[in-house]
Amino acid sequence: MMNKKLNPFIIAAAIIVAVASCKSKKQQASANQVSVEPSEQQASSTSQVEPVVGLNLGNLAPAIDLKDPSGKVISLSSLKGKVVLIDFWASWCGPCRFENPTVVKTYRQYKDKKLKGGKGFTVYSVSLDMNENAWKKAIEQDSLVWQYHVSDLKGWGSEVVPKYAIAGIPTNYLINDKGIIIDKNLRGEALIAALEKLVK
Repeated sequence: MMNKKLNPFIIAAAIIVAVASCKSKKQQASANQVSVEPSEQQASSTSQVEPVVGLNLGNLAPAIDLKDPSGKVISLSSLKGKVVLIDFWASWCGPCRFENPTVVKTYRQYKDKKLKGGKGFTVYSVSLDMNENAWKKAIEQDSLVWQYHVSDLKGWGSEVVPKYAIAGIPTNYLINDKGIIIDKNLRGEALIAALEKLVK
């Protein structure tokens, strides 16, 4: 008699335990789903590796922030969006002056073209001059018509010399719209050929 009376209570208790167990499993599964999402986002973010600053192809070109002839600071980073030739030169450098007509020709030919890795082409001229008047005169004489001319007028003592490991000039680096080095030390027709490959 006593066992028969307890049976309904045992059944009810079993149902309560079963329901509680299902709820706890559902909550645990929900908690597991929440914890999975952040780990997937972390995996996605870590796959986007920032480029290393350096002087090799594929590196992010080191920052340059120098003044133009009027005293205005022009940063290299302000030219992002274009293909840029970072051109190290000086008014007193014969080979640089000899190379300037090719740079001017290239600038005129590609400045408005749609290129892979940038909208148009420009030149960022970094002078190792110490004489401001000689620098300005050379820009005019050689018809360096682009507007991005900078220098700290410290010659070989310039901050850009160690930063870009400059052992001689002319030296140049070609960077894409994101500031990544895509070519370097382009002379004469090699500069034109490099840009021609980028024409869409």
